[in-house]
Amino acid sequence: MGYVSAVPPPRSDASAETEAPDSRSSRRSVAAALLLGALGATVVLLASGRVWARGTAAIGSDSLQLSADGRAVTGLPAALAIVGLAALVAVFAVRGKGRLLVSGLLALSGLGALLSALFGSDGRSALDAQAARTTADSAAHVAGLTQTTWPYVTAAGAVLILAAGLLALRFGSGWPSMGGRYERDGSPRRRAVAAVDPDRPEDLWKALDRGEDPTTGPSGDRTR
Repeated sequence: MGYVSAVPPPRSDASAETEAPDSRSSRRSVAAALLLGALGATVVLLASGRVWARGTAAIGSDSLQLSADGRAVTGLPAALAIVGLAALVAVFAVRGKGRLLVSGLLALSGLGALLSALFGSDGRSALDAQAARTTADSAAHVAGLTQTTWPYVTAAGAVLILAAGLLALRFGSGWPSMGGRYERDGSPRRRAVAAVDPDRPEDLWKALDRGEDPTTGPSGDRTR
């Protein structure tokens, strides 16, 4: 007669090896997206406050040096960086199709900031407006226009936001959520059962209101 064991067979090493890489890959993608998104938004916000363009405006026989920062040239990169930060946080607050939409918004924020930094970095219109205000001449124009490297630094930060969005689109379905209802293994948390004192009528009524049997304890044994 064969020997039958009640002990479950040990978990195979093959299944452990297939699950561990997926878990590590998910953690790495989460960390990479958070790092890239936060770093990219910080770079965009800081670089947008730097001088993007310089020029001169003529005042009689003299010339006045003018400069315009990124937010005066175009406010889109900084605004989209803030949207990207909000989307990066919201990715972990939603699930399913909502997470997919928020991930797409994160990627589009980075793409929009990138395009606006590259194609809206001329600065001539901002310096012309500044020259008109300074000289009190609406026909004044800036001369000797030069650009700095800060628009390209802004574009580099936008690329990081875009990369975070692409990671969220690719791997976001397996990322954890901020919801506290479920444990890490996906099972719902067990609600703690309040102790019922059978000598106190108010405890009995509260237990009945909760749909509990006041004559049994937490372990299912009779209290009396």
